[in-house]
Amino acid sequence: MALFKPKFITFDCYGTLINFDMAGAAARCFKDRVAAEEMQAFTTDFSRYRMDEVLGAWKPYYDVVSNAIQRTCKKWGVAWDKADSDFIYTDCATWGPHPDVPAGLAKLATEFPLVLLSNSMKDLLPHHIPRLGAPIHLAITAEEVGAYKPQMKGFEYMLQQLDCRPDEILHVSSSFRYDLMTAHDLGITHKAWVNRGHEPANPYYGYTEIPDVGALPALVGL
Repeated sequence: MALFKPKFITFDCYGTLINFDMAGAAARCFKDRVAAEEMQAFTTDFSRYRMDEVLGAWKPYYDVVSNAIQRTCKKWGVAWDKADSDFIYTDCATWGPHPDVPAGLAKLATEFPLVLLSNSMKDLLPHHIPRLGAPIHLAITAEEVGAYKPQMKGFEYMLQQLDCRPDEILHVSSSFRYDLMTAHDLGITHKAWVNRGHEPANPYYGYTEIPDVGALPALVGL
């Protein structure tokens, strides 16, 4: 990516900035019902069902999580109880940032307004913003938008709130499926992929790959 000075740097929050440990929460919850050698496949199915759950009409994120874990349990023939959904959702509020995030964001915040576009809730995201280590100019939740990524509505809403064009921001995410594919389709030309190992590279979507948020300041001349 050629040196670019965006009006705003926009971020996916969970997975990119916050260490999104939904698989770990599910593994801890079901450790006595799912064999250790099968747990990765079980939590992968849980992830896939969560993606499917966010593609329709908006519903509270608790319902996204609960529906997805119920569908996973049904597929695997594992008993489910509401306490399982409660355990996993409650665990979300405990997560902290990836180690590289606070210093990287703090450096960026000296010159650029930082914005979050998150598949989160108004009562959940405030647990995590103070842990990021930098001021956040604007935080937008799926609850506020009425739609989850990868639907376009959140990106459109964010651009309207920021009063800027798609080519005036730098969008940063560790996920193609939730963020970078949609950003590409909407004409957001400046994108950074934080390679957290979630997904394989896909150069078609026109991004700069970085290993962590600590490498992001160099992309904008800091």
